[in-house]
Amino acid sequence: MDIFTTFKISASALKAHRIRLNTISSNLANVETTSTPEGGPYKKKSVFFETKPVGFQDHLDSHLRNATQGVQVTKILEDTDPPQQIYNPAHPDANEDGYVELPNVNVLKEMVDLMSATRSYQANATTIKSAKRMALKALEIGG
Repeated sequence: MDIFTTFKISASALKAHRIRLNTISSNLANVETTSTPEGGPYKKKSVFFETKPVGFQDHLDSHLRNATQGVQVTKILEDTDPPQQIYNPAHPDANEDGYVELPNVNVLKEMVDLMSATRSYQANATTIKSAKRMALKALEIGG
């Protein structure tokens, strides 16, 4: 595996985790959103990853041998769980029985997911920095 493959793999992971971080941020920002343009409360979104070849040559190689692969976001799905119902007849979005439907976002789980995504992002950024340092050292040796 050459240095550029390392960069491609880590770059694909950085892109995927950036999307994951943005999605988690959206979930946290809308934790109390009771009304959306689609109607009803905000629905939690989840990001799904899948491996992918990191370039045309790698895609070709992957069919010929077991090649290295990167990662990509394949889909972002809305949670299908029913919203939480809280009794608050004074709320402007309360139904005729006085219940307000709140998003099914668990702040604690989102924060744990946010920390995990941040650590993954940092690990891939460190990988790129380390590969860059190794390449520079190799150039010093050759020079």
